[in-house]
Amino acid sequence: MKNLNMQATKHYENFPVASFLMPRELRHPVMLIYTFARNADDFADEGDLSAEQRLVLLANYRLQLDLIAARQPSSDPFFNALSAMVALHQLPLQPFYDLLDAFVQDVTQARYTDFAQLMNYCRRSANPVGRLMLHLYQQVSPQNVEYADAICSALQIINFLQDVAIDYSKDRIYLPQDELQRFHVSETQIANNEAAAEWWPLMQFQIERARHMLHSGKPLGNILQGRIGLEMRTIIAGGDTILDKLTACRGDIFKHRPTLNPWNWASMLYRALSK
Repeated sequence: MKNLNMQATKHYENFPVASFLMPRELRHPVMLIYTFARNADDFADEGDLSAEQRLVLLANYRLQLDLIAARQPSSDPFFNALSAMVALHQLPLQPFYDLLDAFVQDVTQARYTDFAQLMNYCRRSANPVGRLMLHLYQQVSPQNVEYADAICSALQIINFLQDVAIDYSKDRIYLPQDELQRFHVSETQIANNEAAAEWWPLMQFQIERARHMLHSGKPLGNILQGRIGLEMRTIIAGGDTILDKLTACRGDIFKHRPTLNPWNWASMLYRALSK
């Protein structure tokens, strides 16, 4: 198997992953988790593989998790490293399985009937990462899990909003079908990259809901202490910044896909330090 750590560094990310803000002793565990998620996501998304080939790759990852669960060694050095890290930090394996379930769903499902169905996807595509972070931080509690789930789901929704055109190029739409109908936006409009009159009300509704969800998890940034809390507050500020950019362009991600520049990162860090 290819060097997964090298592959995982090739992706642009709007939100920090194992950044300098994180305590040094946690950066390697976080990168292992990120590498697992990033590469499994690539199996579902990248290249010209058939759906059957993608599902086989994801099934092989599941078998590797089964080896970790059975405390059996792997022929793949990456999964041996992941297994050692899971054991050292006593991480649950269910979040890893949940991530794989979400990536399988990416291969098999391209439309979402309503927001509840989309949130069920986020529960497995985004929330597992936040829960694993809480275990690494030794800060698991029902309230903290609720805050982390809100933040992670919000960030996932924000990514969907900025990537509407990219996702559609893969024949996927992560905007709920019933809401497209409510705001009179058709798939043809998305296909033609048209941010016509009906588009902004739809996007404004999505932006406001995502911001409310993100802010509902905000207390976690102050509950977590030290550099971990600073990292969390920076991530939340990043989500807010992307939402501000989406609002400034009136949701026209076809011409203005928002990204974070050095000034944005400096501003986010200042906001995080000011809390």
